[in-house]
Amino acid sequence: MNRRLFLQTSLATTATIGFPAVVRSASPNSTLQVASIGVGGMGGRTMQSVASHDKVRITALCDVDSKYLSAASKLFPEASQHRDWRSMLAEAADQFDAVTIGTPDHMHAAPAVTALRGGKHVYLQKPMATTLHECRVITEVAAEKGLVTQLGNQGRSSIESRMAVQMLQDGVIGKIKEVFIWENKPLSWWPKNTELRPQADAIPEGLDWDLWCGVREPVPYLENTYHPKNWRAWFNFGCGELGDMGCHHFDPTFDALRLTAPRRVRQTVGGSSGPLWGKQRKVEFEFPATDMTAGDSVLVTWHDGGIEPDREKVHLPKALREFPRSGCCWIGEHGSMFKPYTVRPFVMPEEDHPPESYPRGFKPQDHYHDWVDAILEGRKACDDFSHGGPLSETVLIGTLADRFPGEWLEWDSATQKITSNENAAALVRRNYRDGWKVQGLG
Repeated sequence: MNRRLFLQTSLATTATIGFPAVVRSASPNSTLQVASIGVGGMGGRTMQSVASHDKVRITALCDVDSKYLSAASKLFPEASQHRDWRSMLAEAADQFDAVTIGTPDHMHAAPAVTALRGGKHVYLQKPMATTLHECRVITEVAAEKGLVTQLGNQGRSSIESRMAVQMLQDGVIGKIKEVFIWENKPLSWWPKNTELRPQADAIPEGLDWDLWCGVREPVPYLENTYHPKNWRAWFNFGCGELGDMGCHHFDPTFDALRLTAPRRVRQTVGGSSGPLWGKQRKVEFEFPATDMTAGDSVLVTWHDGGIEPDREKVHLPKALREFPRSGCCWIGEHGSMFKPYTVRPFVMPEEDHPPESYPRGFKPQDHYHDWVDAILEGRKACDDFSHGGPLSETVLIGTLADRFPGEWLEWDSATQKITSNENAAALVRRNYRDGWKVQGLG
């Protein structure tokens, strides 16, 4: 069966999507040929950041919105253009070695798994997916295929984050007793319209709405509701504010404390039950103890939507005049470390830790270029899915607490089951609609 006939057959049935074996394209002069799925918004920034590497050539573009596709084609006029990632992976696979994915969250897993099974290296924006099951499958397929992967939480590569991790692991404040994380930036992506009317608005010219809905059951197109940029607020398409920023903020703690999966999570403020995520939350994550923590477990508490951490425990460094909107504070046996997002850490008491005592010599690291270099050098990238998968799962188990406020959700990572609530357990895996099923996923 040739590729075109195979594609037509798979799209016309409800069978599992699959693709014939692909031959990886040759990379002339050690040039990495890259396809980009999702070329507007963050997907476009990802594409351009990867393309800024002098060993990269963008050879294929894919987007459901012709406006974004046209803009990207002006930047990369020699690249082939596609509306449907399925046809791109089926018919143009010999044009590229690697794929960047910057689509809405609900459309991360299907193209990622299909690309990996086709032998393509993958850069995937965070969070890895919208369900815990999808994250696990992506992680396992990447490991099985031995490909170079990178999760798009760019802050992991910053000097400031790497400095915080090293200082915590060096024991500057002793073993860690508790962690506070907060993210209180305005929700720029919250929809202007939240009324789900049954009568659809006119679909903008050039937007393939059915392809945008993808693995989810189609909903009526409504202006200022889903596309562009507002999808993150909706339970069916995004993961809310914790899903948006959790991978960024949890990463230093996950690394420094060598955390594994949380044993349980509980949301104590906020909650949601309808099609939208809540606009604010306070979520407690209880992790098993490690060699970097004090006590039998360690509590990490997330805050957003204008909720600040306990100011009796989290003190502002003298160098800062205002409490930052976003940040993290680690409480240790011998002091605390306060780190605003994107800023260097401050160790307190400050008189015992002058700036000249902080570690030096961190080299700049470009998160996007690290992925490219890892492919060319045959090594793992700094945020390989072996790390990014468990990190994303931690964030997603926290997001589910939004649906069951006040209740501890007990999590068994080994079996991927929520053992304390059947309704929560049913959300670990969600079905894909007919015609979009991918083996092992929805």
